[in-house]
Amino acid sequence: MAADERRPVAVLGAGLIGIDLVDKIRRSPKLELALVAGRDRDSLGLRRAAEMGHLTTAGGVRAVVEAGPFDVVFDATNADSHAEHWAALRPTGTTLIDLTPTDLGTVIVPGVNGHRAAAYRHLNLISCGGQAAIPLLHAISQRCTPTYIEVVSTGASASAGRATRLNLDQYIATTSTAIRTFTGTRDVKVLVNLGPARPAPPFRVAMTVLADGIRPAQVRTSIAAAADTVRAYAPGYKVTSLAVEPSRISVAVEVGASGRRLPHHAGSVDIINAAAVLLAEQSAAASR
Repeated sequence: MAADERRPVAVLGAGLIGIDLVDKIRRSPKLELALVAGRDRDSLGLRRAAEMGHLTTAGGVRAVVEAGPFDVVFDATNADSHAEHWAALRPTGTTLIDLTPTDLGTVIVPGVNGHRAAAYRHLNLISCGGQAAIPLLHAISQRCTPTYIEVVSTGASASAGRATRLNLDQYIATTSTAIRTFTGTRDVKVLVNLGPARPAPPFRVAMTVLADGIRPAQVRTSIAAAADTVRAYAPGYKVTSLAVEPSRISVAVEVGASGRRLPHHAGSVDIINAAAVLLAEQSAAASR
């Protein structure tokens, strides 16, 4: 395959996350969207993908297997179906990027361990809250030893599709486990708030870290550097508040969607999809 040739990829799932992935992949110089697969041929997502000129199918993962192999498949469905999807796609040799909150695959957060992604074929992106919080929490854990971490994600109910609502228990469990893994902290609490406020608020993640021997200047520098790394692929990411005390750190981030098809408040969708496309591009570059 020529160095300038785009790598064929497929999107499995045609909800809010899936259709934003379609838009992001269309703008990628390294990826070629070859198929969008759902289960309902009358779904709005499949209709929109077809209107944009992409091949679509209502045949689900079976159709993806039959149409492949693809270099990368993005699973934007739900946690309960993901194990079945990996079992079906694993023999094809594809790289499967999981955007559902399962506990399967290798957990990846760009900017933290994204350099390892190309070595694996089953990548777990945790959750939108995990992608927003872990870069900063990992940076903090390099400067002190947290004894307690609390993460509260707040988003507009309009940005949470049916699969997201069904998977809230998995979201909390998977995000908690990932935070423990990346920070070495055993005592972790994760909370999620979805609200119908109008106008819809942007996606916000508030973090509280308790630790001894905190050095404020070092912590502030590390947080700023980690936030810059995230903004390189998710431009709407910003630190909105930061308080550093000798034994407590409070930091909050806000994520606004930068995609052309997403409303500003859908930053939760934007950040995890931006991470997914970045990893797919890196995988494509590594395989050349």
